[in-house]
Amino acid sequence: MTTHGDGYLLDNRQTEAGERFDAFATLFDPTTFRHLEELGVGPGRRCWEVGAGGTSVVSWLARRVGPAGRVVATDIDTSLVAGAARPPVEVRVHDVGVEEPPGNDFDLVHARLVLVHVPDRERALRSMVEALRPGGRLLLEDADTALQPLPCPDEHGPAQELANRLRRGFRRLLADHGADLSYGRRLPRLLREAGLHRVEADAYFPLASPACAALESATIRQIRTRLVTAGLATDEDIDQHLANVATGTMDLATAPMISAWGIKP
Repeated sequence: MTTHGDGYLLDNRQTEAGERFDAFATLFDPTTFRHLEELGVGPGRRCWEVGAGGTSVVSWLARRVGPAGRVVATDIDTSLVAGAARPPVEVRVHDVGVEEPPGNDFDLVHARLVLVHVPDRERALRSMVEALRPGGRLLLEDADTALQPLPCPDEHGPAQELANRLRRGFRRLLADHGADLSYGRRLPRLLREAGLHRVEADAYFPLASPACAALESATIRQIRTRLVTAGLATDEDIDQHLANVATGTMDLATAPMISAWGIKP
């Protein structure tokens, strides 16, 4: 997706992107699917998956809506989701922060870990609300890195100290590329201000799991050159951190993912 600075920091076409989406699916799909079920996704529903990235949510939606339904999956780079492009799924290249929505009669619009990276978040949110039919549901899920900024909240040794130092560098790169590191906590208010009713929210905070380690490794490898070029880490730092992660003995966390949902009147 388009961001400030010199391109999207975590490009879908980089080798590690698929690993990151697999880790996100393991970590967050159970929470996402629970919310989607509670919001009534079922046969015949029309859904827009914004910033689809990988295929796990799109495939789940397709199974739920069945042949009578419709799933529009959009992203500015559809290379990883293209394999899901068969009925009832339609894959489109689309920039939610710039372009008009792909319709205005959706029963559900969902975006996960998307808006935090979009420069014009206000326009993107407005576009998603406009895409809903009356009574349609919007589910937004985004990280709040500022709520819990450390991969190792239990900083008890050199390995944890290095991990936290590299995460501070990553957060600086994100901010430099236009990411809003405290966006997640504002979602309930923003949905109410957008005119949605019955707004609710919760949060999920993975603290230690193999998927957290896989996500950390893939992310650091993906931004390695950026960290070194910016003077935020050395190659030796990164090699040591990746070796530490590979031991499987570090309790690595991710930022809390906040889910917020509401109904268009």
